[in-house]
Amino acid sequence: MMETTNREAYGAAADKLAEFSASADVQRIATAADEILAVADLLRREPRLRRALADPARPAEERSGLISSILTGKVGDESVGLVAALVSGRWSGPGALLDGTERLGVDALLSAADRAGELADVEDELFRFSQIVSGDPRLAGALSDSTSPMSSRVELVGDLLKGKAKPATLGLARLAVAGFGGRGFDSSVNRLVELAAAKRDQSVAYVTTAVPLSDAEEERLAARLAGLYGRGVSVKVDVDPRIIGGMRVKVGSDLYDGTVSRRLAEAKTALAK
Repeated sequence: MMETTNREAYGAAADKLAEFSASADVQRIATAADEILAVADLLRREPRLRRALADPARPAEERSGLISSILTGKVGDESVGLVAALVSGRWSGPGALLDGTERLGVDALLSAADRAGELADVEDELFRFSQIVSGDPRLAGALSDSTSPMSSRVELVGDLLKGKAKPATLGLARLAVAGFGGRGFDSSVNRLVELAAAKRDQSVAYVTTAVPLSDAEEERLAARLAGLYGRGVSVKVDVDPRIIGGMRVKVGSDLYDGTVSRRLAEAKTALAK
């Protein structure tokens, strides 16, 4: 969650992005997304620039003029305008501005997927990719190896997903490996999946079961959760035989644990007293 100050700073750029996305074609939106994420990379590499652009002592016009002078001719006019609007806001610090720039790039990627009618697919592909990584210790180790250059790890993601996933999925997966908002890979993926679901006005339910659910069972569970939360719920199922039976469901900060493994653990604790 953004602090109130940062949320207000982000609002003007988000509104400008929504206006742009409503009229632009998919390719223009996707190009803007890539360019904004490239600006985020620039800010990550250049702490002095990041501090200058987030300095509340500098007038908004001076900050937006500075970033515009740097970007003009290097990225499209739409991207210049979007980043300038972002920089014009009052941020709580340089790190918050960097997070906001990444978030704007993500929102642009999701807008492109939405215009292409691929948003639900992107959400599912990103979650499935995270399951593949978590199920392969060697791959998980390679993607989290801090001794390996980030460019190599991002390139590995491209090799794994190229031709197998939507362009927006590839972009989001690369960002997850780089650490969206300073998070680790798993937290980054979860947050990106949740942002994709929110774009569709849905919450995400992470469901752990001992055996796969049938389509009908998933639909019934989604309907029950939607009734409970008063909005659509996107169910993401992870199969883990170690829970033995039952189900664990996590929606936001809410956790419902009805697994057999939990009951056995509670019984063991009770017997030990």
